[in-house]
Amino acid sequence: MTDSRRIAMALGDAGGIGLELAARVLSDAREGTDILVFGDRRALELGAHQAGVTLDLPVIGLDALGAPIDGNVLIDLGTFDPDDAMIGTATASSGAAALENFRAALLTAKAGLADAVAFTPFNKAAMRMAKSDYVDEIGFVDAVLGAPRSGREFNVLDEVWNARVTSHIPLRDVAGMLNADRIFDSLHLTVEVMQDAGFERPRIGVAALNPHAGDGRNFGTEDEDIILPAVERARAHQMAVTGPVPSDTVFVRALKGEFDAVLTMFHDQGQIAMKLIGFDRGVTLIAGYGFPIVTPAHGTAYDIAGQGIADTGATLAALSLGRRLAGRTTQRGTDDAARADLRAALTKRPDWAAGKTGTTKAIAGS
Repeated sequence: MTDSRRIAMALGDAGGIGLELAARVLSDAREGTDILVFGDRRALELGAHQAGVTLDLPVIGLDALGAPIDGNVLIDLGTFDPDDAMIGTATASSGAAALENFRAALLTAKAGLADAVAFTPFNKAAMRMAKSDYVDEIGFVDAVLGAPRSGREFNVLDEVWNARVTSHIPLRDVAGMLNADRIFDSLHLTVEVMQDAGFERPRIGVAALNPHAGDGRNFGTEDEDIILPAVERARAHQMAVTGPVPSDTVFVRALKGEFDAVLTMFHDQGQIAMKLIGFDRGVTLIAGYGFPIVTPAHGTAYDIAGQGIADTGATLAALSLGRRLAGRTTQRGTDDAARADLRAALTKRPDWAAGKTGTTKAIAGS
């Protein structure tokens, strides 16, 4: 193989720009990375048509997983029929296909046959149509991997990283979800992940929850009673942490070089800033498992889907970050029994999966 770092990439929502992005990236593959693409061959062909590129990608069967593989290959899961595609629209079939592709990529990495997982953009509404209890990627990853602890999302740019304490919850619930232990755990994980990415001692600015960091308890007590104790605890553990910093200036200070990362208390507190700074370059990293999970930070962009104009900048940045982190926490390789278990798991379709049959048929050969 050309490189020990192999990425398992799941094709995302077929109604959006994900198929086009995958096709563009695979037609201009970066040297030194083997990408195992999980999805439907017909869907990827649709993406190539949208992108105006030609792909010559070998197709392998599930029985070939674990054998030496050179370069990029497609594992055709038969998850989606492009005849069902509704470009620019969320559908149950596209949501189910994306979930199945993601599940296969996750299980392959868990089995030690890939060092990182990537996916092109998902659409949560489509995924809920297919799996009614679907909330977000973290909960799905937890369930598929049987993870002992939930991971956390990071948004990554060259200029600054963004970690967050809470993510996909209503804004009215944020304050009640905050406690010193949760904030400290978020800081600890941020340090671990950034050290894996090459930061020797990452400097983290912790965003306040309330205006003016509470203004001396005039605008709320959470900053002094919850966030500050977590910051002090982190400092006692030799972390380079500052805060709580008013959230309207914390990213300004980071961009001036004071912080390598900002820990925000809720989703849009960081997302708005990060997307203003570098929408076409941003990467979402899900960390805290045995391998990194990366995706472009933007969404499915239904408004431009199928037009062949999607920008691959964030997708390439995601794969680059996956390569940086790949292999640092995962040991490649597994035994024959584990490979057999993986093939059995991928062959049996989950109850929520769309399709007319009870098994996934992978196509051997190309």
